[in-house]
Amino acid sequence: MTSVQGARARARAEITATIKDQARRQLAADGAAKLSLRAVAREVGMVSSALYRYFPSRDDLLTALIVDAYDAVGEAAEAALAAAPKADHPARWTAVCRAVRAWALAHPHEYALIYGSPVPGYSAPQDTVGPAARVGRVLIAILRDAYTSDRISLPPLDGRLRPEAERIAADLAPDLPPAVAVTLVAVWAQLFGTISFEVFGQFHRVVEDRDTFFDDAAARLGREAGLLPRL
Repeated sequence: MTSVQGARARARAEITATIKDQARRQLAADGAAKLSLRAVAREVGMVSSALYRYFPSRDDLLTALIVDAYDAVGEAAEAALAAAPKADHPARWTAVCRAVRAWALAHPHEYALIYGSPVPGYSAPQDTVGPAARVGRVLIAILRDAYTSDRISLPPLDGRLRPEAERIAADLAPDLPPAVAVTLVAVWAQLFGTISFEVFGQFHRVVEDRDTFFDDAAARLGREAGLLPRL
């Protein structure tokens, strides 16, 4: 890459970041459904036709914001996993859950974009699938490590659920027993349900000591998934 090409690439990256920052401010003020390329262009001092060279449509800009949000919460989960003691699987689980919650509370509008109500008229493309799976892959990694070190107590599996559990295991974690894989999906949903209740104000005048409440909830989800205490 020549110096001119490098300068152009840096300029494009800076302008792209400015556009996305302004779009996030618009999300916070008006919500994703009202995201407008014209309004974003006006706020960053660009004509609409110039902005279209960076994001051809509202959906392209939304997708970029969604991917960024998934990547950010995924990075938070991965960093928490890396910092936690490897042999203590329940502690790793709780650390990751705390990191996801902390990110959500610090970035409520971005959290709402990826875990809130669907944006009318928007259909997420395949580009979002990998980033969306990052937190799930971290939770799977914890259960996989616990399973390979014989620190998993297999959750009960209703016979009626076995075919679905086997399908889920084949799709998400072929090296884990179906009972663990299907329970993981359930506790994954419960984790984000608990976080969503807090982010969206459903715990107002219900839960006061939310840090302690969450830690207890996360630990119970880990036990439900089959994690055994450290030896």
